[in-house]
Amino acid sequence: MTPPIVLLHGWGLSSAVWAPLQAQLDPQLTVLAPDLPGHGNAAPAGDTLASWTEALLAHIPDGSILVGWSLGAQLAMHLAVHAPQKVARLVLIAASPRFVQADNWPAALPETTLEEFRNHFELDPDATQRRFVALQSLGDAARKNVAARLGEALTPADTLHLPALATGLRLLAETDQRALARSITQPVRLLHGSEDKLMPVAAAEWLADALPLGRMSVLKHTGHAPFVSRPTECATLIESFAREVFR
Repeated sequence: MTPPIVLLHGWGLSSAVWAPLQAQLDPQLTVLAPDLPGHGNAAPAGDTLASWTEALLAHIPDGSILVGWSLGAQLAMHLAVHAPQKVARLVLIAASPRFVQADNWPAALPETTLEEFRNHFELDPDATQRRFVALQSLGDAARKNVAARLGEALTPADTLHLPALATGLRLLAETDQRALARSITQPVRLLHGSEDKLMPVAAAEWLADALPLGRMSVLKHTGHAPFVSRPTECATLIESFAREVFR
């Protein structure tokens, strides 16, 4: 039997963002899509990557296939190492081990860009979320549809969700899992849009090389959310990987 598939979404969104992909996955598969802590209908869960992954454990059956997108990919990588009994395989979409640049890490956003983004979020969270949606859809051949779908799945930037949303941005700014990558021994499939303006393809290429059992597929003419613009192709790749026999 194919293991359960657990979908972990990205910052500022909710599990509703997976609807296009879920509609294309085989209905006989067990597919779970929890909200990240403090997003959608989920309760907050502290202010560290470890506390967020701890909160997600109850929603992940043992031996699952984790499909993580963006911040969800960061969480999936952390879970693969620190709760390996939960993770049989990983699918990482628009993933990077580090979201901001460093002297030895150019394949990321400039640190000043993310810091400016965080400052704007404090002043006008709604506008900042709309800007983030626009950035995620840039370069995609289905840009308008992607932006509309992402906008529909946003977690509201209200008083209930603001603290967790701010924490999520800080986690994106501070997390560096390059050293962790080589410790992920599960099979990993990376899916990345060729036109992703948030996470350069080079970041995923680095991961594919660093992961002991990693390989990568680049989807042409897509941006940061390929599972929204090309759900059928992504579903096919995920299902074939889920059913692949590894020796």
